[in-house]
Amino acid sequence: MNLNLNNTKPIPSEKGTRSLHQRISEIKPTRWIRFGIVSVLFFLWVFWMGNPWLGLLWLILLDIYITAYIPWTWWKNSKGPVRAVMAWVDAIIYALVLVYFIFAFIGQNYKIPSSSLEKSLLVGDYLWVNKTLYGPRVPQTPLHFPLAQHTMPVINTKSYIENPQISYHRLPGIREIKRGDIVVFNYPQGDTVALKIQNPDYYQISSDLRKNGIDNPLEYMKQNKEVFGDIVWRPVDRRENYVKRAIGLPGERLEIRNDTILINGVAIPDPDNVQFNYIIPVSGTIPDEKWMEIGVRADDRGNGPITNDLSGFKFYDVPLTAEMKKTVESWPEVSGPLRKESSMGIYDLSGMFPTEADYGWTRPDMGEFWIPKRGSTLHLTLDNLPIYERAIRVYEGNDLKVKDGKIYINGQQTDYYTFKLDYYWMMGDNRDRSADSRYWGFVPEDHIVGSPMFIIASFDEERGWTDGKVRWNRILRDANPDDKW
Repeated sequence: MNLNLNNTKPIPSEKGTRSLHQRISEIKPTRWIRFGIVSVLFFLWVFWMGNPWLGLLWLILLDIYITAYIPWTWWKNSKGPVRAVMAWVDAIIYALVLVYFIFAFIGQNYKIPSSSLEKSLLVGDYLWVNKTLYGPRVPQTPLHFPLAQHTMPVINTKSYIENPQISYHRLPGIREIKRGDIVVFNYPQGDTVALKIQNPDYYQISSDLRKNGIDNPLEYMKQNKEVFGDIVWRPVDRRENYVKRAIGLPGERLEIRNDTILINGVAIPDPDNVQFNYIIPVSGTIPDEKWMEIGVRADDRGNGPITNDLSGFKFYDVPLTAEMKKTVESWPEVSGPLRKESSMGIYDLSGMFPTEADYGWTRPDMGEFWIPKRGSTLHLTLDNLPIYERAIRVYEGNDLKVKDGKIYINGQQTDYYTFKLDYYWMMGDNRDRSADSRYWGFVPEDHIVGSPMFIIASFDEERGWTDGKVRWNRILRDANPDDKW
């Protein structure tokens, strides 16, 4: 046998072995305690994730805390500005990693940007969103900056790297979504975005363009970049965060009849703070102070009464709760009975779900339809296909086409489809001022982020610092109380 001794690896010397033993013996007891705590937390996380291969990452923790084969803290032997700068970099990286795991698996802060849930949640409320209630999602876009949803502040670039993308997986939670829950979720139609016009969204713009005779809305928007901006795609977990109330659950049949919601044919009660728009006839201008006292925002009340050019009829069009309505009716400026906006036929008929079909549905009236449930099979027809097309094609990734009056899914002609995900119907409490499922349809389960737990802070953007800007009575208040649903 011919042995090539030049290629054999040297046996570790006794000196090298003693060196490792010496390093370990010099480790302080407090570091062993920290390593033990971190290891326990790490293996609990691995068990929660349900993927034993992740346990191999423990070797990195072992090296960081104990063996130190990789010189993680090389900079501590440096002098001058290098040591000072690297100390800051080390602290920032550690903080970002910690924030990443907290935001991904525990919860995160969220600001209420619009009045769709008034008076349950107010514009200017800062919430802590609990991700453990329904089970946190494993980050589908793992390489992202944890403090920015999709765009880096100041430099205005993407805050994430699109690849790799991880398949949807949700860790075990405390319970399922129930009716009446206030839920934070990624905007379902936020996958494609025209950066200069984000409201209405890309799909609503495309629908309007097609109605105006433009056959290829995407190409049209690209050719008019000065109006629409760049057209970008965003992964599920990097889309805008929305917050609404869960109204319809998987497998239920939902109908809206004259602003009353029916589930499986039975009317359900409205939330305590539900608001509807009312036409308020007036003899003159109502002072802003009165509106502010009952909590009507300037954006909702406008700059003054609206005047009909032909009749001279003066009125306000304002969202009110039942209690607020009673107060307004007692004001001397009000010259007649208040009437719901929907009872007068004043509502937006454009852009209602499904946007590519005209079912004649409006905000206060939508025909009955079934909410998809994971594992349930639906009989598809050309009549109901527009309701479920986006769920089948976009959310569940199938190739869906209609040819010669027949439905083809992934190249196979079929009249049935079995759903892979659960879906939800979300609506705002400010019913006539909320862009919700009535406009963009179902929310897939892989878009669910979590549920608001409590209000961290609350600021009234229409008031000054000395005039009640801080809503002290809302701080640490329950953001999602049970309301007898």
